Amino acid sequence: MKYGWLLGLLLLLNMGARAQSAASIDTTHGRYHRPVFRQVQVRRNVEFAHVTTMLGLPQTLYMDVYEPQGDTVRRRPLVVLAHEGGFLTGTRDDAVMTALCTRLARLGYVAATIDYRLYFFPFDTVGIGRAAVRATQDMRAAVRFFRHDAATAHKYRVHPQYVFVGGSSAGGFMALQTGYLNKASEVPAYLDIAALGGLEGTGGNAKFSSRPRGVVNLCGALARASWLEAGDPPLCSVHGTRDGLVPYGKGTIGAQLPAQLVYGSGALRVRANAVGVPNVLRRLRGAGHVPYSFEPTYIDSAFVAVRDFLRPLLGNGAPGPLLAAALSPRREAQVTALLLPRRITLLPPQPALEWQPALLKTEPDSVQTRPQPTTPEAAGAGPPQ
Repeated sequence: MKYGWLLGLLLLLNMGARAQSAASIDTTHGRYHRPVFRQVQVRRNVEFAHVTTMLGLPQTLYMDVYEPQGDTVRRRPLVVLAHEGGFLTGTRDDAVMTALCTRLARLGYVAATIDYRLYFFPFDTVGIGRAAVRATQDMRAAVRFFRHDAATAHKYRVHPQYVFVGGSSAGGFMALQTGYLNKASEVPAYLDIAALGGLEGTGGNAKFSSRPRGVVNLCGALARASWLEAGDPPLCSVHGTRDGLVPYGKGTIGAQLPAQLVYGSGALRVRANAVGVPNVLRRLRGAGHVPYSFEPTYIDSAFVAVRDFLRPLLGNGAPGPLLAAALSPRREAQVTALLLPRRITLLPPQPALEWQPALLKTEPDSVQTRPQPTTPEAAGAGPPQ
């Protein structure tokens, strides 16, 4: 009888350990922090959704999926990324998406760069707002695609609880809306969200959730800061402080459309702190819009910020310096967390971030300039660019 009780206890403990391992991802041995994989395999032209264009024509959406070659882990975190281009141009295989997906896959992630519906008419605030909604529906469809695969064929070996979304400029708008625009009532009435297919759209796999584990915003913004609420997914933003196209703080975009008020990364940082959403902000001092598209060293800075944001959200392992500071209960840790200098000039420690109206009056950089190295070591819905 005594041995039967002990055997039952051991079985319960074993079941608990299995449940815990299923709910988190092992980040030991440097995985998800160091490039432990030398080679990356790319599955190109993966079909993930069938949608309808603004002209009512059918369109098939594709993605490229990056995976660490030779990886044997059964369930891996996923990052779904979207390119820049103002909802008018751009491709999923642009240089920024290729670099980020490759680097993430070398860490052990599955990374996907997606198509989304482009173009809008008329060329005004309403037109581009609807284009942003359609593009966000496409990102949500990609998330659902992977969760469906995780529940069925398990071809991509993605852990459904660890799906992150991100993007650059227009893609940043999409990622932010995927994470924080979660009520149809929040969409301005003039966009007619019902006619567009609702928040989720009609891209397939409707039974699966599109809610991400975290959001990566590179030079994007939200039309309403109030969409970001308590309990929402953690946020990582990377933004140039002299962005002349998508404001770093609160400001307007699309002066000829007419202008639309939006909340950039600096303003979203204030909002996230106010409602208790874990967040980090990497400010690129003096940089303009999407500087990593012009100056390769900025890719290093953006990638390291994203890497150190994602890893502590996976479960086990020591938090990276960015999110560890953001989650610290000490008041001084609520300041924008900074990485160690990596070939880019960083801001010194400052008081808690406050809204600065003067930022909107600053003239944007007309020419992207190369930041001066600080160390000889090289580091291993609106109209954006």
